[in-house]
Amino acid sequence: MSVLPPDLPRLRTLVTYLRGELGRAEQALAAAEEREAATTRQQPAREPPAWLVERGIGAGRLPARLHTGDCWDTSKRCVPAAAEQLRRLLAEGVPACIHCRPDTTLGMLD
Repeated sequence: MSVLPPDLPRLRTLVTYLRGELGRAEQALAAAEEREAATTRQQPAREPPAWLVERGIGAGRLPARLHTGDCWDTSKRCVPAAAEQLRRLLAEGVPACIHCRPDTTLGMLD
């Protein structure tokens, strides 16, 4: 059973109405997309930090491992750090990540 009218005049009226609704919906969609694009343009792109210090678990949360900023093997316990801080931590014996090798990048090989 169809919910559409069977006669030609009412079908034409319905199609005209639906075309108008589709046009309004497309205009609303275009406006929403433009607002989203404008919001995205206004937000400055955030650069990842150059260096990361991975903190341990538990009391004190001491540095556990050092990474480059683009390392894929980081955790939520990483915090941004400066190159000098990484050099100091490497000298103190904090291990470097075996994947991104920040010690190599900083020129501090054993």
